[in-house]
Amino acid sequence: MTKEINNSAYWREFEQNKLTHSAAHYLMAIDSLRDELGYARVTDVAEKLSVSRGAASTKIADLKKRRWVKEDPNRFLLLADDGEAIVSRVEHNFRILARFFGDILGISKDNAFGDACKMEHLMSAETGQRLIGLMHFIEGDDDRMKAFRAFMQSGDLHCADVEICPICEDECLAAATITDLAKEGQS
Repeated sequence: MTKEINNSAYWREFEQNKLTHSAAHYLMAIDSLRDELGYARVTDVAEKLSVSRGAASTKIADLKKRRWVKEDPNRFLLLADDGEAIVSRVEHNFRILARFFGDILGISKDNAFGDACKMEHLMSAETGQRLIGLMHFIEGDDDRMKAFRAFMQSGDLHCADVEICPICEDECLAAATITDLAKEGQS
């Protein structure tokens, strides 16, 4: 498993992602402000994101260079077509992840939203489609959904026998997660 974790093709892809977490939130802030106020200025974006005006100005200049943001004749910020597409995809991914974590896995709303926010700009369309398919499969049958919820609430998520577990192969993945969960509870 260590070879897959350290495969440079995966982590380099993450580092070369043109859309950073910060950029996604700047774009969403502009979109949100335009919906709320009818316009967006650098100062409004800075206030909405709780950053300095200088930081917002620098980031927005970068977004303009990428042609994700533009200005109207009054110097109000607008999303370019690519910026709008990014916002749409990120918000869509957030909704998928938040629903999956909260409604399917039963994770608390704060953790579901927090984890969805961390992942929303990175998730591929293929993964999003597969998560939607899994949600349809689980929620599409009342008995299946009840059985799944009972299993998740049982707290007995570790392997009975690692040797025959089709998921873990040679190391119980749940055991390490349970240990991490216990440590989080102590913090």
